[in-house]
Amino acid sequence: MKFVALIAVIQDQDEEKAIEIAKEAGAGATTIIHGRNIGLKEKKVFFGLTLEENVSILIFLLPRRLSMKVMKALREKLDLDNHENSSLAFTIPLSHVAGLNNDELHKFERDIKHIL
Repeated sequence: MKFVALIAVIQDQDEEKAIEIAKEAGAGATTIIHGRNIGLKEKKVFFGLTLEENVSILIFLLPRRLSMKVMKALREKLDLDNHENSSLAFTIPLSHVAGLNNDELHKFERDIKHIL
């Protein structure tokens, strides 16, 4: 089974919704990293404090065949093509993966059989 890392950089307030969407589409566990988005435009300043956008970075390890289903669900339901919300998702192919839970591997196998 070939795996990819699906990485979604989304606004903090959409974190739970994105995880729910991904799981409904077949994703398993996720790793969440919190950060700030510093874009091209100048940030607003309020009483001397720069207001930066907080983001959540969701990392899903998925079988390649399942990753596009999850990506499509995130893209449509979070409106990722709307450039105003500054969210994005992409995949990176993985050549070696270790440490995946056997239950999750079996879940992926069942989900892929339904896709085929």
